[in-house]
Amino acid sequence: MSMLAIIIIIAICVAVALVILWLFLRKFYRRASREMSFVRTGFGGQKVVMNAGALVIPVLHEFIPVNMHTVRLEVIRANNQALITHDRMRVDVQVEFYVRVKPTMEAVADAAQTLGRRTMDTKGLQELVEGRFVDALRAVAAEMDMDELHEKRIEFVRKVEGAVSEHLLKIGLELESVSLSALDQTDQSYFNPQNAFDAQGLTVLTEVIQARMRQRNEVERDTEVAMRRKDLEAERHKLNLDKEEEFAKLEQQREIEVRRAEQQANVTSEQVEKERQTKEAEIAAKQQVDQAQILAER
Repeated sequence: MSMLAIIIIIAICVAVALVILWLFLRKFYRRASREMSFVRTGFGGQKVVMNAGALVIPVLHEFIPVNMHTVRLEVIRANNQALITHDRMRVDVQVEFYVRVKPTMEAVADAAQTLGRRTMDTKGLQELVEGRFVDALRAVAAEMDMDELHEKRIEFVRKVEGAVSEHLLKIGLELESVSLSALDQTDQSYFNPQNAFDAQGLTVLTEVIQARMRQRNEVERDTEVAMRRKDLEAERHKLNLDKEEEFAKLEQQREIEVRRAEQQANVTSEQVEKERQTKEAEIAAKQQVDQAQILAER
């Protein structure tokens, strides 16, 4: 066999080997990403793969994907399942827990071992951890009165975080945040008078409602009195304004009449003076005529 033929055969064998290797890697080589890590168990022992890759041969290995995304788990407790506070009141709550697998080799291994493929299924993950979340919510609510819980939401959330974080770390999860998105008193119809807690809560609730009603009545009465007093002051002010207006009109009328009388007096005085002057002129003229006649008769 010539050297050229040997080289060609070797080249073909290498090419075939490369193709087989490429097909093998394509089928059995699994790569992790920022969104998903995985754990390989079986032949060769456990191997945690993050941001890398590894061979996963079905006969020899088991492949467990681990979701690295943050997952929102919502817990609602309302009506018959509402939380009971320290003062035995019932409160409806809606709480959102944001969790994810902690991005460490140990946490990914723990998550794969305890959760399996549930990290890829939000509903399945919630079913597994919801009981722990509810226990934490009930425990913290039992330490706080309803008004305190409402006024100190941040403290409530902080205590809930502290109550569940350690447990989550044991199963490979970390708690990013907790959000108390809704909080309200449970409707009174869901209080069971035959239940000791609910009976005590109903007593407190009734007392609070009656106190609020009394306070409301007092406020309404005080408001009514204040409004009537304000109306009275407004009416008095209006009457004073009307009186001042009437006085101003009378004063103006008096000044007009005085001025008119003064003008009339002046006119009369001028007329009298003119009449006097006219009479004096007539008398003077008559005297002159009489003197002229006397002189003429002499």
